[in-house]
Amino acid sequence: MNSNPLSFKQQQARFTAYIKDPLHAPIPPDVKPERMKMYAELIFNNVDSFLSSNFPVLKKIVGEAQWLQLVRDFFSQHASKTPYFADIPQEFLAYLQDERTNADDYPFLLELAHYEWVEMALSIAQEELVINTHLEDLPNKCIQLSPLAWVLAYQYPVQCISPAFLPDVAPAHPTFLIVYRNQDDDIKFITINPITYRLLQLIQENSGLLTQDYVQQIIAELQPANTETVSAGGLQTLQELAEKNIITVTSHAN
Repeated sequence: MNSNPLSFKQQQARFTAYIKDPLHAPIPPDVKPERMKMYAELIFNNVDSFLSSNFPVLKKIVGEAQWLQLVRDFFSQHASKTPYFADIPQEFLAYLQDERTNADDYPFLLELAHYEWVEMALSIAQEELVINTHLEDLPNKCIQLSPLAWVLAYQYPVQCISPAFLPDVAPAHPTFLIVYRNQDDDIKFITINPITYRLLQLIQENSGLLTQDYVQQIIAELQPANTETVSAGGLQTLQELAEKNIITVTSHAN
């Protein structure tokens, strides 16, 4: 008979330690080894399956063996702050950003993972898409960025990465994207130029102004030689984004 039985917390700690890292942690006493192995395999396979479905490109480019090693390292080393399966991809992203230190990883690994996470996050976002119905006279209407449209900047062209395209050096210029959920609940992306990126930043930073006000802010920042060309281009871009409901019309100027 064991004269010093483990407390419930101690039992829990040993059980959890084995589940997270069965290759190194001892099997807890008073639990059949085959049962513990079954628990460990079942939980790990659930996490692996969930991450595989949320990061399919990342899994494909690293290969099955390295992917399992990556998931195992995340599962054993990262202290998740949520018990919800839907939050596991964000925890995985936090692990890659703050804890992962593997010199053999692709240099774009974190950015690619973030891009794939954005697609997942937008697909399950609870916000309702606002459909624009009156887009005439857009320059004199107040606008804001749809919550179902994210404006992103990456060092690597993450939308192009595949087993056939694995850049080892970041291009000279960053990639700017809008990732958004459309009226059919499909996730789409648009590659944009730096001026459009900055224009959308201004809308994010101070939403609810007139469309023409944002264009004038861009002109004030750029101080272009031909203000009319930049003004016309900015208004045309915002018109096109409003037609895709990426830009939402909130009201008309009084």
